[in-house]
Amino acid sequence: MSHADAPQWLVSAFVRSAVAVGARADRGEIQRTARALVERWQEPDRKFHNLRHLVDVLARVDELAEETHVPDVVRLAAWYHGAVFSSSPQVAYAGRGGEDEVASAELAREDLTALEVPPDVVERVAELILDLARHDADERDVDALALCDADLATLAVEPQRYAAYRRAIREEYAHIPEEDYVVSRIAILTRLLQRRRLFVSPFSLAWEEPARENLTAELSHLRTRLAALGGTEAPSAPHRSGSGGTTATWPAKGPAARREEEQAPAGRAEDAPRVTPEPTPWPAAPNGAAPEDEDERALSGIERDPDFELRRRARAKRRRVQGAAQSTDDAAGSAGSLFRPPPRLPRS
Repeated sequence: MSHADAPQWLVSAFVRSAVAVGARADRGEIQRTARALVERWQEPDRKFHNLRHLVDVLARVDELAEETHVPDVVRLAAWYHGAVFSSSPQVAYAGRGGEDEVASAELAREDLTALEVPPDVVERVAELILDLARHDADERDVDALALCDADLATLAVEPQRYAAYRRAIREEYAHIPEEDYVVSRIAILTRLLQRRRLFVSPFSLAWEEPARENLTAELSHLRTRLAALGGTEAPSAPHRSGSGGTTATWPAKGPAARREEEQAPAGRAEDAPRVTPEPTPWPAAPNGAAPEDEDERALSGIERDPDFELRRRARAKRRRVQGAAQSTDDAAGSAGSLFRPPPRLPRS
């Protein structure tokens, strides 16, 4: 979808939401921000996580709007939820590929602050975006639950559109060796299917059955393909209720990638640029200390460990208990269809 093909209502829809939450910048500045976002969603390496995906998430948010507290805040979070994106091998194998919720939330803060949106609203939009990193929002936060469900709704489309989604995701990661991709994708689907429920908003419960049918069919296909490739599935972590992820990472180097390097013709290694992936930044700890282990890094990518949040909370609880025992001063209180405009907005 080129810029010229972008639905004409998109920019005005962003303007309406920004004004509704209190933006005081002039209309022209809000429009320029919207156009810059449209350009981001049309970057050439986006094959699935592109403008069509954004429009589809906005459509799903609109379907769930009646059960949200502040629909326009949720819509703005949808606009920014994957505004920063990369599928390069360096970030994919480092576990930071795909939609970068941390960077996207920071972009939302910068843009919305410049548009003079009230600070509490800016932080709320960023918080909703960050909740998507695990698709494990607080069950009492209906706005966060609605956004998580809207983002996962791509799993519930009819089989033909789901097949198109699968092809687009693979094309997005075409540079990843097939075996590594298949192993990672199997891990994603297995973890999703282990969840007690994929969708948690009342109006989205009808999406549960078709989504599970699509996931089960794809998982069967991928396991057959992996057997043909001679590969093996990655060990799965024990499942806990409420866990799950929508995206996947690869090990530092997957088996297929390592074999490709080993089989490369002699003399070619020095011809290729050597890229040392930057380390994943540590999120700031409340007391300024580094997190206890690697699990607490600000992960992103096309798959994340579904038990991350539960482990993080358990560690945080242990730290609070230990801190309270030592000193009371230390006691311290975290995939869309192929284009369908939101039903309440005019079609282009």
